[in-house]
Amino acid sequence: MMRIVLFLMTNLAIILVASVTLSLLGVGSILQSNGVDLDLGNLLVFCAVFGFIGSFVSLLLSKFMAKKGTRTEVITQPRNADEQWLVDTVKELADQAGIGMPEVGIFPAQQANAFATGWNRNSALVAVSIGLLQRFRREEIRAVLAHEIGHVANGDMITLALIQGVVNTFVMFFARIIGHFVDRVVLKNEEGHGIGYFITTIVAEIVLGILASTIVAWFSRKREFRADEAGAKFASPHAMIGALQRLKAESNVPDQMPDTLTAFGISSHMKNGFMAAFASHPPLDDRIAALQRLS
Repeated sequence: MMRIVLFLMTNLAIILVASVTLSLLGVGSILQSNGVDLDLGNLLVFCAVFGFIGSFVSLLLSKFMAKKGTRTEVITQPRNADEQWLVDTVKELADQAGIGMPEVGIFPAQQANAFATGWNRNSALVAVSIGLLQRFRREEIRAVLAHEIGHVANGDMITLALIQGVVNTFVMFFARIIGHFVDRVVLKNEEGHGIGYFITTIVAEIVLGILASTIVAWFSRKREFRADEAGAKFASPHAMIGALQRLKAESNVPDQMPDTLTAFGISSHMKNGFMAAFASHPPLDDRIAALQRLS
């Protein structure tokens, strides 16, 4: 219930900010001058501006939100040999990949996991869980880190933001067309937009947003294979396969990653049937098989 309330409040806030911003940009109403028909050109600009703004604001805030959401503690000065090894390994892998040194952190979760995020290749964060550090061998941890560095080097975070921006744009665009249709044809409102338009638009955004998230999830699954290849390249195929097999063996450990960061982790719990279309990660068996074919 709270998620729906937050969504509605956010949607109303976006509409308010949209009207001000579009006025500054010289873009008028989404209705034509007759006050009846949609101006599809202005509507598309409206949706693109706020679809991409939302996506890129999330990207710019990704490190801050990741640190807060996982309670990640960034290593500014290594306190022991394990932390020193972690920082040195990330530095070595970043040099191999040709990217700037990321921030390195540890988050307090017993599940073996890791994630990378950040708004560009030279301003990233790579973090691992305490559980992974405690139970994995160093060659496996190195492979996991190489996988995350692969995400950064491949520019996955920026590409994901672009895809999310396009998805946001068309979700908003078609939701407003549906709302306009219901307002005119079903509710017979002849001028302007009535309350039926706004309610229908919000409902349509929720439904279309859920369906469109399968596109983002599909891309997320594809980028996992690429990051696994990077892990095999920067570490070794044997170590990357071993790390994935260890993750599979620990799949019964409760997932402690926040929902908003699941797509950035190296592993997430598998979904079955229809829900598999919404999974951010492919099955570990598929990832292991893909690496075995490469090697």
